[in-house]
Parts: sequence; C-alpha cells; structure tokens
Amino acid sequence: MNLVTVCGHNTTMLYHMLNHYHLHMDEIFVVLYAHHKKDPIIEQGLHILEKFNLKPHKIVYERPFDWARVTEHYNETKLLKPDDWWIVADDDELQLYSKPTYQIIEECEEYGYDFVTGGFVDRIGDNGDFPKITMESNVWEEMPEAGFFRYPLSQACPNKVTLMKGNVKVSNGQHYVEFADGTSSWGNEHEKRYPIEKNFTQVHHFKWDYSVLDRLQQVGKSSIGESWGEEYQLMYDEIKDNDFKIDLQNKEFMFQRLGNGNYHQLRAWNDLTKKIVKI
Repeated sequence: MNLVTVCGHNTTMLYHMLNHYHLHMDEIFVVLYAHHKKDPIIEQGLHILEKFNLKPHKIVYERPFDWARVTEHYNETKLLKPDDWWIVADDDELQLYSKPTYQIIEECEEYGYDFVTGGFVDRIGDNGDFPKITMESNVWEEMPEAGFFRYPLSQACPNKVTLMKGNVKVSNGQHYVEFADGTSSWGNEHEKRYPIEKNFTQVHHFKWDYSVLDRLQQVGKSSIGESWGEEYQLMYDEIKDNDFKIDLQNKEFMFQRLGNGNYHQLRAWNDLTKKIVKI
C-alpha cells in the first residue's frame, strides 16, 4: 500500500501526517506544491521529509489554491502503480479505519471493490480555540475536540475517497470517484465501493490550527474558480463572528472530546455517516 499527499501553503501538519502513516506504507509520494522557486514551502518540506528519510516525489510550481491541479497531481501519481492500493490524504488529514487496512484490502480484492470512502471529523482545540501546532505537539491531545462544524458553517463537502486502486480517478477535492461514463460515487453505495456499513473512514481534519485563519482569508480572496473562495470566506466570517472560536455547545456540531485516535470511540459516527453520504 502506498501513500500520496500534496503539501502546499504551509507545512504545519506535514510532520504529524507522515508520522501517522509512514510505518504502514510500502512507499510514500510527497508532492511539494510551490508557487515559485524561492517559495519557503520547499525548504520547510525538505526539512520535514528528511526526518522520515524521504525525498519529494516532485516539486511543482503552480498558482496558489488551484485545487483542480492538486487533484491532477494525485491522479497522475497514483497511475505510477495503477494496480496497487493507495491512501490519498491531504497533509492535514489523519485517517482512521474500522479495522486494519490490509483486511479491508483483502476483502476488496475478494469481492471486487476498487475504493473505500469516508468523511471529515473536524478537530479543534480546547474551548474551541485554534492552537499553535509545532513538530513537538501531540495533535490528538492539543486538538482534542472532535466534531462536524465545517459543513454547517460553510457548506463544504465532507465526503472523501480515502483508499483506492491506483487507476481510480478522484474528483476535485478527492470527494468522489469519477467514472468514465460521467457518473460519480455519490450516494450510499456503488458496486465498486467497499460497503460503508463495514467501514466509513474517519478523516480527522487537523486543518483548524492557528495558521488556518490567515489561509482562510487568502483563499477567500482568490479568483480561481476551483478555489472555493466563497466557501472559505464564509467560514472565516462565521469564525470571526464567534470571537475566533468554534462553539463547542452547538448541538449541530456533535462535539465529543477524544484522546488519541481510536475509530470506535466516536459515538456519533454512525449518525454522521448517514448524514455525510447524503451530501
């Protein structure tokens, strides 16, 4: 099983993301998504990759916040091994599965499934704060509140395709699989999709550290069609109106305080699964 991630804009979570996955992977492919040759993302990314004895798969120079190009890099990289299994994860996404991934892959091979899906669990700090994260942080403990607030606040799609064959093409944002006949994997089930009743991957989203507030504003001002600028600006405005905190008492957000990552601790996951697959 291989991992591919595209890292751009900042490297706050890249170390923790690689630390979460690296012992379980045959190969790790990291695309550093820079905007120019002196972009600090390159030096920062190389420094972190060295800690895992890794080198970037490639360094690309693209305009900021072009998520369509990000997705193209994911799909192109996976095609290097089209028959292998891949985890696709952004650099702030720590995925949890209901059982070991090798068991899921074995079942997929036996029954002809090509991909596994899941949805976001939004992580935030104590009291709904946006903590400052460093390489020395334990992100599970420093962002212990697990909920579902991004979609209610900004209507951002919470679906993700998390584990798949290399030849499976994901849509922008890696929210769905795109098929050759023009259809997608939206919905509760698909003949090539591992049943959500057996596993709906929790994508614990550690996007919400202190550095995200500036990025929300940057993307909100972007004119690129695929940057979802309106969504990001709406998210920033909602956070600003709540004194730069997330309201932990809002029942719609379904918060639960968790320690280290454990798929089976999240009590609301079955209810959230039913909600997410309809979006």
